[in-house]
Amino acid sequence: MQKNKKIIFNVNKEKNFSEWFSEIVKKAELADLRYNVKGFVVFQPWSVLAMEKMYKYLEDVLQRKKHKPYFFPTVIPEKNFELEAAHVKGFTPQVFWVTYGGDKKLTEKLALRPTSETAFYQMFSYWVRSYKDLPFKTYQRANVFRYETKATRPFLRSREFHWIEAHCVHDSLESAEKQVKEDMETTKEVLHDIFGLPFIFFERPSWDKFPGALRTFAADALNPDGRVIQQPSTHILQQDFAKAFNIKFKDKDGKEKYVFLTCYGPAISRIFASVIIVHGDNKGLKFPWKIAPLQVIIIPATYDNEIIKKTMEIKKLLIKEGLSVEIDFDKEKRFGEKFYFWEMKGVPLRIEVGKKELSEKMLTIYRRDLDKKKKIKEKELLSYIKRFSKEYDENLIKKADNLFKERIIDVKSKKEIEKAVMLGKIARCDFCSLDKEGEKCAEFIEKKIGAEVRGRRVDRKEEPKGKCIICNKKAKEVVYIARSY
Repeated sequence: MQKNKKIIFNVNKEKNFSEWFSEIVKKAELADLRYNVKGFVVFQPWSVLAMEKMYKYLEDVLQRKKHKPYFFPTVIPEKNFELEAAHVKGFTPQVFWVTYGGDKKLTEKLALRPTSETAFYQMFSYWVRSYKDLPFKTYQRANVFRYETKATRPFLRSREFHWIEAHCVHDSLESAEKQVKEDMETTKEVLHDIFGLPFIFFERPSWDKFPGALRTFAADALNPDGRVIQQPSTHILQQDFAKAFNIKFKDKDGKEKYVFLTCYGPAISRIFASVIIVHGDNKGLKFPWKIAPLQVIIIPATYDNEIIKKTMEIKKLLIKEGLSVEIDFDKEKRFGEKFYFWEMKGVPLRIEVGKKELSEKMLTIYRRDLDKKKKIKEKELLSYIKRFSKEYDENLIKKADNLFKERIIDVKSKKEIEKAVMLGKIARCDFCSLDKEGEKCAEFIEKKIGAEVRGRRVDRKEEPKGKCIICNKKAKEVVYIARSY
């Protein structure tokens, strides 16, 4: 640790984001990369504590919206994948296969689930019988496994990630469309309003849909380096899935019909990456109040009995209020070192207790959102924290919401697209089509510019006014182009 300096990193987040991210993962002990299987990491307590809270908020919202929790097996028979052609084509290259049980070769390969549509839908065929059963809304909290061939990075891209997947059964396309809108609202309600993450929801092009989907919608969050990260996606699936797994229901007239299916996948480990990225600064992490691994750290200035007693009283008081609180009794670290350490770890509130505070019946408070100290009366601590916790998250969200400001720019030529993405911007332009006819133009952008067509915005209707920026044909869409992780 550098003495008398508040910046604990050797790199600047804005100037060298990649190094900054690697350093904070290591220094804050979020993940240990030394596990001896490539692409798999050990999540350490500081990340797990935050992610457990993140899971809780998402699951609470899903259950409030009538999703029921399930635990499904981790393995899926190969024949399940083969029932839906587009799905198997999309996922087979990424599948880890189990071929032996002990020393005996299995008669059928089992997949470590890369996603669980083919597991859920086999069971839906048993459970769904009548229109009265619908909508049938489920979810599970699970780990999924994908043989990622690109470079892996902790939380952002790995071969095992932690997520929630929701699978729902509907009696009509209209009901399925209503569900994906609800999924997008859930994303805003949790990711933005609790986790403080800004994003834009896009409808993905036909060539970038989830394997087997009729329509795919996905939230893109933004990094300081201008690259986007796909966060939760939600999909209306083609009825090929329902037909392959024979999922039918009898309607009010007694006629048998195939269902419509939707799925939704918030990846907690990847969302956690965005929490690190969006809120962190050159001091280290900044956690939103509600998901902070530790909300309050108390630091005694000395180890006199009177001061220790006071810190213990404060801790007991705050724990009764349901807060996560610790006291730093480490005698090997100097007072200032402790400040920098807990600031780096992203603890929202620090309380300092010394002889002066005791004599004045005051407490010195440090806020990580403002990086400022102030003194408050000891008797006002609880009322202060009640106000502070709300203000703290509002400040983080307000600052994060500015991330997209001036990052989206209109472009009129291929050179302007290239210049925009090189500068870490998102390019907006007229485009021929998000169906098959536009795929060649998208391939040109990917190969020649190194960026991707992310799709059309869902939150607003934008009409094209000219020709496609690539092929010069009449434009049917306004699209957004960016580099991604």
